[in-house]
Amino acid sequence: MPGGRYEAVIEEQRQQEQPELVSTSVGELRRAARKERAERMRKSSRRYLMRFIIVIGIVVALLAGWAAVYNSPAFSIENIQVNGVSHLTNDEMSQLANVPEGSTLLRVDTDTVRERLLQNAWVDDVEIKRVFPHTLEIDVTERTVCAIVEIPTNQGTTVKQWAIADDHVWLMPIPDINSEAAKTTSQQIYTDAETVLHIVDVPYGTKAEIGKDCADSNVNNALDIINNMTTELSGRVVKVSAAGPAETTLILDDGVEIAFGKAEDIRDKERVILQIMEENPGVAYINVRMVEQPTWRAV
Repeated sequence: MPGGRYEAVIEEQRQQEQPELVSTSVGELRRAARKERAERMRKSSRRYLMRFIIVIGIVVALLAGWAAVYNSPAFSIENIQVNGVSHLTNDEMSQLANVPEGSTLLRVDTDTVRERLLQNAWVDDVEIKRVFPHTLEIDVTERTVCAIVEIPTNQGTTVKQWAIADDHVWLMPIPDINSEAAKTTSQQIYTDAETVLHIVDVPYGTKAEIGKDCADSNVNNALDIINNMTTELSGRVVKVSAAGPAETTLILDDGVEIAFGKAEDIRDKERVILQIMEENPGVAYINVRMVEQPTWRAV
């Protein structure tokens, strides 16, 4: 076999033994990858769209159900339970709360009810709870009577008793026990009037207004003394003469008079008073207006 023919045969056999190579451009590979990604994104988008539609359907159904219940008479308020009051009557609390007829636990505006209740001088704080299925619970924190202030009236010929709280808020004038107003007044107020501190001898012209802070320096000085005492003396003071801050005098349960003066150096004054009383059992009068130079006298 001639040499050229032999080589041609060998080359043909070699080509037949090798696999056929396919040539693909880089651009084609990129287009294929983009197409695959686009297909995945379309499938993913369809899944998210279906999920979104399902969620929206659930939300709409819940809102429709809530609206139906909200506007229905379900959970109507059939009982208003008031806790923590002793100076306000049930009628007064009902009038103050003023819950509209036909209200439900879902529709009642508790913030408005709370604001109405806080307008009463006796009410220091309010918490309102919905107790399903039909009860509105009102928890009231009342102010307590710290003292009864005897305020001169009719040119000083008579006095009117006013209840005042320890935060210096005027609570109410106390009706005469035999008056018509007394019939609708809580009996607890009269019990307090008999047992709490009385502030007397305040000047004519002293003004009191329900729910307002006391602006009288004589009364405020007396309250500051009592509220800041830390010894047994605070529980023994039954009356305070408050003709003026410097003239403030405490009367104890055994009749001992203490010229206390301004609400200053209260702890030092208490210490001196207790020491004098311990060393002088028959003492009837003590003057600690100048705590460095106390004086006293026996019966």
